[in-house]
Amino acid sequence: MSNRWAADKVASRVVEALQDWGYRTDEDAVKEVSRLLVEAAVADEGKRISVHVADQDAMALVVVLSHRPGIAPDDDVLARIAGITVTSSCGTDAAPEGRRVWALMDTRTKAATVAQP
Repeated sequence: MSNRWAADKVASRVVEALQDWGYRTDEDAVKEVSRLLVEAAVADEGKRISVHVADQDAMALVVVLSHRPGIAPDDDVLARIAGITVTSSCGTDAAPEGRRVWALMDTRTKAATVAQP
């Protein structure tokens, strides 16, 4: 089973990656979004999770895959993620490999957010 401590570890690594790419952002907000994404995937109780981080034009995409097929997307976490200032959009879906949960973050901090099912 995926370890629950993974959320803090991933959150720190996402911030480090953004810093390595030259972004200066609201670290606490980025960490909170990353933690929520990981916690959602860990809650699916798969054997592992995968985390992917990408960047382009001051936007950072974090995608977390639970690797547990058959889990229905849980949209409740999206409202919490969308409420964090750096979130531009977020979503979740069921993939053949498990649930995907993602957030697109504006590394310059943005007030408006949109959640997509």
